[in-house]
Amino acid sequence: MVREILEIRRKALKINLDDSIYGTFAEIGAGQEVARNFFTAGAASGTIAKTMSAYDMVFSDSIYGVEESGRYVSESRLHKMIKYEFGLLSERLSGPKYAGKTFFAFADTVTTLNFNKTNDPHGWLGIRFQLWPGGEPNQIVFHVRLLDSDSNLQQHVLGILGVNLVYAAYYYHDDVQSMIESLVDNLAIGSVEIDLISLSGPQFKNANNGLLIST
Repeated sequence: MVREILEIRRKALKINLDDSIYGTFAEIGAGQEVARNFFTAGAASGTIAKTMSAYDMVFSDSIYGVEESGRYVSESRLHKMIKYEFGLLSERLSGPKYAGKTFFAFADTVTTLNFNKTNDPHGWLGIRFQLWPGGEPNQIVFHVRLLDSDSNLQQHVLGILGVNLVYAAYYYHDDVQSMIESLVDNLAIGSVEIDLISLSGPQFKNANNGLLIST
């Protein structure tokens, strides 16, 4: 069966209109491109509990803890962000209003091309999400290299990747192959490379992470 590929606004709107999906977006390093897509799609109040953008290292460290390596675009930083933000959802949002919600925490930490074009644009994106209210969370994390030669294009790509990830978590989790393939929906060939994907949680207990590398 051929998978229908929805354009990004339709993906974001479908998520926003699903009353059960509710969570946080935390983005470091390349603007709040993912959250912006959900806001501009409409009905974002149905999905977004909070957006977060701690650019200053002091603020970031006070929220998520100090990185011993000094590297903020790292898998370690991403995991700290996801764990912290998901924990706050579970801690603060309770009662009848949230009884039917499946919580998620999306995070990315990314560096795009600098002015002198001397750096290596790349980043980590991930989501921790429930599939039923109060359920044990699952997690998808991946590393990406941004290949466009313009920082604005790279930011645009980041926004698409993030929407694709949230959509894949909720609508393709039963089909790992489709879930992975959908991460690059609506992206031009040669704009991005995904070189590592890691899955965890009860939904993915039989997944072989060693086979989930995509370029």
